Amino acid sequence: MKAILIGTDKQLIWTDVPDPVMQDDEVLIDIHAAALNRADLMQRAGQYPPPPGCPEWMGLEVSGIVRQVGPVAARNSAWKPGDEVCALLGGGGYAEAVSVRYDMLMPIPDGISLVEAAALPEAFATAYLNLFIEGQAQPGETLLMHAGASGLASVVIPMARSFGLRVITSVLTAEKARSIAHLHADVIIDSSCQRTADVLREQSELGFPVSLAIDCLGSESMGECLPYLARGARWIMIATLAGDLTEINLRTIYTRGIRLIGSTLRSRPPEVKAKILAGLVAKVWPRVTSGDVRPTVYRVLPIQQAEEAHAILERGEHVGKVILTVR
Repeated sequence: MKAILIGTDKQLIWTDVPDPVMQDDEVLIDIHAAALNRADLMQRAGQYPPPPGCPEWMGLEVSGIVRQVGPVAARNSAWKPGDEVCALLGGGGYAEAVSVRYDMLMPIPDGISLVEAAALPEAFATAYLNLFIEGQAQPGETLLMHAGASGLASVVIPMARSFGLRVITSVLTAEKARSIAHLHADVIIDSSCQRTADVLREQSELGFPVSLAIDCLGSESMGECLPYLARGARWIMIATLAGDLTEINLRTIYTRGIRLIGSTLRSRPPEVKAKILAGLVAKVWPRVTSGDVRPTVYRVLPIQQAEEAHAILERGEHVGKVILTVR
C-alpha cells in the first residue's frame, strides 16, 4: 500500500510502505479520508513521535470501510466487513489502509458523509474528554475556549452550547471573528485589539465568570486571566502554541480553589481512549445526527497534496478541519 512518509528534508512523500499486519483484536480499514491535526505538524518537525507500536507516518483520525475483522475483535464487537466507520489512531492515518483495535472504531452518525466523518474522532474525543471528563462541565457554566477558528474549537463551541454552557472564545483578527459566526459563541475576543484578561474581568462583573477553560495557547496571558475565574474553576492546558511560560500568583489558585489540569488525548492508554469513545457515541452522536453539533470542514484535498494541506495549518488560515481524501 501507499502512505505519506517524512523525507530527510521534512518533505512529504506518497510512497510504498508495507501493508498493515492485523492483530487478533484489530480491524483492518480501507481508508477513505484522513483529517489533519496540529499534532501532525509537530510530528513532522520531530517533536511528537507516535506511541510505541504505531506506524511511523502521521494521521490521528480517519474514516473508511471495514475490510477484515480479527477473531478477538469479532467476538468482542459487532464490526463486520463493509461497515462504514471512523477511527481514532495513535498514528498511521495518512495511508491507504490501517489496522486498529476494535474499540477505537465508531459508527458514522446518520447524515454524516465519509469525508465529514474523518473530522470526528480526534477533535470530538478531545472535546468530550476535556469538557466532560477533565472539565466536569455543567449547564449554565461559562467556558473559555481559545483559538476559536481551530478545528478543535469548531467542535468544542457547538458541543458546549448544545449541553447548556455559555461560551467565550478568542481569535486573532476581526476577519477570523466573522468567519466563526456560524459557531454562535456568546462572546468572541479579537486578540488584535482586546486583552483576554480584560474581557474576562468584564464578563465576571456582568455575572459570567469563567468556570472552565480549554487552553491551547498558554503564554503570559494565561496567568493574567486567573484572577477573573469563578471559584472552583478548572483551567485545562492542552498545548502552549503561543508560549510555554507564564507568571501565576499562587495565592489566587488556593484562595479561589482553581484547578490547573494538563491534558492530552494521544498519550492515554487504549482502554481509557475506548471509554472516551464509548461515552462520545452514547452522549454526543445523537446530537450530531440531529444537527446540533456538526464538524466544520474548511478544505478537502487529495492525499497527494498533503504538503499544501499542512501549509494551510501552518499559515493558520483554516476555520475548522482540513481533510485529505485517499479514495
